[in-house]
Amino acid sequence: MDAANGTILSERLELVSVSPEILDALLEGRPQKAAELMNGELASGWPGGHEGFFKLRLDQMRRDPCVQPWLIRGLVLRDGRAVVGHAGFHGPPGVNGKQDPAAVELGYEIFEPYRGRGLATEAASALIGWARDEHGVRRFIVSIAPTNDPSLAIAAKLGFVQTGEQWDDEDGLELVFELEA
Repeated sequence: MDAANGTILSERLELVSVSPEILDALLEGRPQKAAELMNGELASGWPGGHEGFFKLRLDQMRRDPCVQPWLIRGLVLRDGRAVVGHAGFHGPPGVNGKQDPAAVELGYEIFEPYRGRGLATEAASALIGWARDEHGVRRFIVSIAPTNDPSLAIAAKLGFVQTGEQWDDEDGLELVFELEA
């Protein structure tokens, strides 16, 4: 981790904490400002369909600024500075679909032209390492649609084990996986 700015570093990525200022820029149609604040080149059309998700996270940060490090992180390639996706937790420990007070729930998305390169696995692994090493978190959750084969493969690669399923009003049926780290 780069302690100076809260960025999590992995082999190929910088996981840059997306601040309320960055979210405001994205939601207000000012992508150049967001790119400048992230020190990266944004994908065309971002947030493209994620406005509701970004507004939810922005509301969380405005209610409690301390949650920012747990929420959205822009995934910036260290070589070339392209923003290739985003990842983060639903919130600090206790904010998860199972309402487990000791667990965090992880989510990630890699933009289409960058998929299939192991970047989601790398980002998820970096986030798990940060939460474990910096905050003592030992339980991790992911919820994945049963038809999302790439995410199912990532969960398996990282050692997650299916523990159940749940219904999400927005996403439908999801399989729930957990990892003890």
